[in-house]
This record gives sequence, C-alpha cells and structure tokens, in this order.
Amino acid sequence: MILAPEPHAWDGYRLLTAAARLVQRLHDDALAPLGLTRAAVIALEAVAPGPMYQEQLAAKVHVQSQTLGRVLARLEEGGLVTRTRNPADRRQFQVQITDAGNDALRAARQAERAAVPADFDGWETLSEQLARFVDFFQTPQPRTTPGAGAPPAPKPDPAAPRD
Repeated sequence: MILAPEPHAWDGYRLLTAAARLVQRLHDDALAPLGLTRAAVIALEAVAPGPMYQEQLAAKVHVQSQTLGRVLARLEEGGLVTRTRNPADRRQFQVQITDAGNDALRAARQAERAAVPADFDGWETLSEQLARFVDFFQTPQPRTTPGAGAPPAPKPDPAAPRD
C-alpha cells in the first residue's frame, strides 16, 4: 500500500497508523519464532527492573489488570515470570521476571531490531520527530473548544434600555 503524503492532519494520521501497523507486523513476525507477542514483550520490559504487583504493572503498561492477567498466565506457563500471591491480600499477585524471562526479553529486543532495516535513510530524523510527537501528546495540554480564543461575548448592561 503506497500512500501519498498530503499536508492535511487526517492524512498525517493515516500515514502514522499505516506506518505503525507495518512495523507492528514486522515485529509480530520477528517475535513469533520466539513464542512471544508484543503484549508479552511489553509486560516483560515493564517488570524487568523489579517485581511489582499485577495492578501496578497493568497501570504501568496502560491495560486492565484482567487483560494483563491473560498475558501473565502465558508468560508464567513458559517460565518467563513468576506470580506470587500476597499473603496479606490474597487478591494481589506480585509479578517477577525470571532468568529465562530476561533471556527471552534480550532475544525479543534483538529480533525486533533485526526486523526493521537499519539502513533506511531517515531513521534518525523520523525517530526525533516521533519522539517530539509522543512527548507532545503525553504532556497535558490545555483543552480547547471550538471558538476558544475568541473574546467572550459582552455581558448585557443592566442599565441599558430594553426594546
């Protein structure tokens, strides 16, 4: 699919989503032989620095705890993470990456890097622009509404004569 860039915001959105889908497919194909998914790699990356409770991990990766639970169950079955029930609150599980999980994460990172050609002329510029884009949208922005910025309508003068 070849898209011609146009200077409209909607076209920029379409280009961005098309590019993201293409890269995601490349990553999916690279991770499949490792028995991993992008969701699994995201979970492993998030828990790699240290153990945390499943709810904390879910918040960190911006998913529902139940959704993450399915991913963690597969990772646990594969020996890539452990989940330990909190004795003080049996509803909570502490998640910790295993040595095998760290090995899988290293292999996944290598596979993802190899999936996208490094010789594309423009990666550095694209990366810088995308970083600015992400930073812009992750930084809270004042919400504007149509007509915002226009001066407020004058309030009626109570002393003015009425028709």
